[in-house]
Amino acid sequence: MNSELVRSMLAAVPLPLMIVGNDQRVKSANAGAHVIFGAELEGRQVLTVIRQPALLDALEATLRDGSTNRARFLITGAQDASYRIMTSPVSNGPELGALIAFEDVTELEKAEEMRRDFVANVSHELRTPLTALLGFIETLKGAAKDDAVARERFLTIMEREAGRMNRLVSELLSLSRVEAEERMRPGERVDMAAIVRSAITALKPVAEAAQVEIELTGAEAPIHLLADPDQMAQVFSNLIENAVKYGGSGKKVTVEITREPREIGLRGPAVRFDVIDRGEGIDQVHLPRLTERFYRVDAHRSREKGGTGLGLAIVKHIINRHRGKLKIDSAKGQGSRFSVILPEN
Repeated sequence: MNSELVRSMLAAVPLPLMIVGNDQRVKSANAGAHVIFGAELEGRQVLTVIRQPALLDALEATLRDGSTNRARFLITGAQDASYRIMTSPVSNGPELGALIAFEDVTELEKAEEMRRDFVANVSHELRTPLTALLGFIETLKGAAKDDAVARERFLTIMEREAGRMNRLVSELLSLSRVEAEERMRPGERVDMAAIVRSAITALKPVAEAAQVEIELTGAEAPIHLLADPDQMAQVFSNLIENAVKYGGSGKKVTVEITREPREIGLRGPAVRFDVIDRGEGIDQVHLPRLTERFYRVDAHRSREKGGTGLGLAIVKHIINRHRGKLKIDSAKGQGSRFSVILPEN
């Protein structure tokens, strides 16, 4: 089992592999297995290398009756890893051994966990307004059937909850489209200054209702970049609307456009779009998770203002498609700055 042929064959396989003899000692291992278990493996008792019962049981069954078995192997530490294991019989003359193959399924399991969380979150977000609608419908058919005042109040609430469901479905579809196109870079040059001005104009009624002034600087001349105009309008509408809603009544929201001769992260010239509010700010602990789907700093307040928890996730994916960067700077009591940095070329 220690022949040069076996060693070269093991080394050629990208999966971590280990051969264990009938005496339960490691006979040979490739580089991938050394990464997992350390440099000095050959000759060691497998019990001193692997201490997880499920894998040891699979190995013993293979050495005992020559069967092929599967198990799961977990590594915990700074970065947890999960492996799908298969133990297969190998023979060297009369001696029966086992080949252990380790398939890294960490990313697959993370993706499956994200899918489960996503379905659970969508179900929860839809269940709340649906429950409210069903309850009000039942009330209107019964006790409040002839109460005009109650009927009007309930219908107003039902309209709001139905609108919330409609926004959620629309943003889910939008997120799906953005993710599908994320690897396709836009090929059209558009005037980003005009897009920002248009987004501000569309949001003027919302700003006036909140008694917020929107100030724009740096958009005097056209700024032509490779971009999807509809998606970038969605980005700036989302960021500016959030600043207006959460920036505090009677305060100012500033949108600044500046050129960066060299943006280190993008390795070249870039254009920076900053949306700045003077609101109560966001605690630092929340900043890394703000672009996660359905993550909210204050879930109750967000729902009251019509938020779905998907807006910043959509913004992040759109900016990724444009090979740009999204930066968020905020501190409690000091307002927030959301920066979109796009490459100029």
